[in-house]
Amino acid sequence: MYEPRKHHPLAWPQFLRRAVRHLLFAFCVLGGAVGLGTAGYRLAGRLPWVDAFLNASMILSGMGPVDRMTSTGAKLFSAFYALFSGLVFIAVMGVVLAPWIHRIIHWVNWEEREPKS
Repeated sequence: MYEPRKHHPLAWPQFLRRAVRHLLFAFCVLGGAVGLGTAGYRLAGRLPWVDAFLNASMILSGMGPVDRMTSTGAKLFSAFYALFSGLVFIAVMGVVLAPWIHRIIHWVNWEEREPKS
């Protein structure tokens, strides 16, 4: 997916396109995760759509739930969605930061191999 060590680092326009693609992919993952959470809170917690979206968004952002879940099924969904959200956060950060970290590492390694005058 990325250029090998022996190639020049990408020019800035190509690199920025790569970073934007990663960002768009991350937004799609976040949209799917909040959609899943919204549907789960709507069905398991029997919340109105807006409240279900609010709870899913708050859990996914790490802020915590807003509404108290009363049934066992809703509590289980809430617990598993919180665990899922933590993993989604880590994965999304990895996807967003990957091109930047690769660019820095590639640039450092490239600098070491250039001939000195």
